[in-house]
Amino acid sequence: MSPAGTGRCFRRLVLVPGLLLVAVFLGLGVWQVQRLAWKTALIARVEAGLAADPVAAPGPADWPALRADSDEYRRISVTGRYLPGADVLVQAVTQRGPGFWVMTPFETQAGWRLLVNRGFVPADRRAAEDRPLPGGDRTVAGLLRMSQPGGGFLRRNDPAGGRWFSRDTAAIGATLRLGLAAPYFLDAERAGDGLPLGGLTVVSFRNSHLSYALTWFALAGGLAVLLVRVRRAPERDR
Repeated sequence: MSPAGTGRCFRRLVLVPGLLLVAVFLGLGVWQVQRLAWKTALIARVEAGLAADPVAAPGPADWPALRADSDEYRRISVTGRYLPGADVLVQAVTQRGPGFWVMTPFETQAGWRLLVNRGFVPADRRAAEDRPLPGGDRTVAGLLRMSQPGGGFLRRNDPAGGRWFSRDTAAIGATLRLGLAAPYFLDAERAGDGLPLGGLTVVSFRNSHLSYALTWFALAGGLAVLLVRVRRAPERDR
C-alpha cells in the first residue's frame, strides 16, 4: 500500500471512533446539565419544605401519589398515640456515633397507622427502660421520609432474627402486623434531652453535576481539536 493509502486508512481508523467518542462525551455533558437542573430544583424544594410549617401527614387517599422527588423531607405532623411494646431497632451511624434508630408504630386519630422514628439511642443504651414510650394522645412533628427497602450496604434485613439495617416500612409493618400502615415514616423532631434523641436527620445533597458537565465538555473539545489536527496532518506533510 502506498504511503498516501496508508495515511487515509490510518485517518479512518482514528477519525470514525474519535467522532463517535466526541458525540458520546457531548451527550454525557448535556445529561449532566439536565441533572444539575434537577438537583438544583430538588435542593430548593427541600430547603423550602424544611423552613415551612408542618402540614398534616398524608392519609391513605394520598399514599399512591407520594414520590420521593416531590414529597420527601416535607415537615408533617400527626396526632394519635404510640402503640406500646412494639419498638423496632434499626442499626444507625450518626454524628453521635453508632447505635440504633427507634422505630415505633403510631396510631392516628383517623385509625390508620405509620411508623415514627422517635430518634437515636447509643448501642449501649438500647434497653427498653432507656427509651421510655410516651403515653396518651399527642401530636408528633417531623420529616416525611420514604421507605428504605431491602437493607443496608451488603447487609439485608432479617425480620425473623430481629436484625434491621434499613427503615423498610413495608417489612417492619408486616412484622408488627400493623394492618393499614403508611408507606413512609416520620422522622420525629427533637423533643427534650432524653432518649431517644430526635432531630438527627442530616439533610444534605451532593451537587457536583456542574463539574462533571464541564469535564465531559472539556474531553469532547480536546478530542475534537486532536481529530482536526490528525485530519490536517497529511496536508501539511504534502
